[in-house]
Formats: sequence, structure tokens, C-alpha cells
Amino acid sequence: MDLKSLAPTKQALSLIEGFKAFAFKGNVIDLAVGVIIGGAFGKLVSSMVDNILMPVVGVIMPGQKGYEGWVAVVGDKKIPYGKFLGDTVNFLIVAMALYLFVVKLIGWITAYHKEETAKPPTKEEALLTEIRDLLKSQKSTPSP
Repeated sequence: MDLKSLAPTKQALSLIEGFKAFAFKGNVIDLAVGVIIGGAFGKLVSSMVDNILMPVVGVIMPGQKGYEGWVAVVGDKKIPYGKFLGDTVNFLIVAMALYLFVVKLIGWITAYHKEETAKPPTKEEALLTEIRDLLKSQKSTPSP
């Protein structure tokens, strides 16, 4: 085995070029931007739940330290279910926002583009449709 045939410099440069091609593709950059925006959105929702929604719940259902003070005591152990309730509300808001964005908004956009790109039928398609309709009407009328 000849060490010169391995060409480590060539392999290293090939690895770097392959990484550049992967890392700077549009999809990878879009994914990175999406992850960063998603993290910021998650912090925003957490802040809304912790600082607005759950304190309102705490006012409606008073307890010690608002919802954070809601604990179940089993023996000498405390189970802070109020914090779990806050995290559950946080999850539901994020899930609803994702549903509205992914399913509804993108669905509306794709439906709009489908309507926009729908082409009128060609002359052949129109003629075939007319023939089909005539054949269906002949089948539905009783013969004498």
C-alpha cells in the first residue's frame, strides 16, 4: 500500500468542498433561520403564558403565589401541579399557532396558487368532456 495514493490533501479539500455545498444550500440556511425564529417565538409565548395568562388565572382562582403556588401535598412531599398547568397552557398556545400557520395559512396559500395556475381546458379536453356528457345523457334516457 502506497501512502501517496491516499492523497490526504485532496481528500481533505474534497471534504471541505462537500461541507460548503451542504452548509450553504438554501434549505439549510432556511432551516437555521426557522429554528432561530421558532426559539424566539417559544420564548415570546412562554412570557405571555407566565406573565399575562396564568396571573389572570391566578386572580380568578386565588391561591398562594398565583398558579405557581398550587401544590398537592402527599404525605410530606409537594407536587407543584400549578407549574405543570402553566407549561400545558404554553404547549397548547404553541401547538395552536403552529397549526394555524402550517395547516391553515400554508393551505390557503397553496389553494390560492392552484386556483391561479388552473389552466382552461384545451380544445381536445373540452370536446372530450362534451362527448362524455352526451354519452351520459344517452344512457340516462330510456330507449323506445
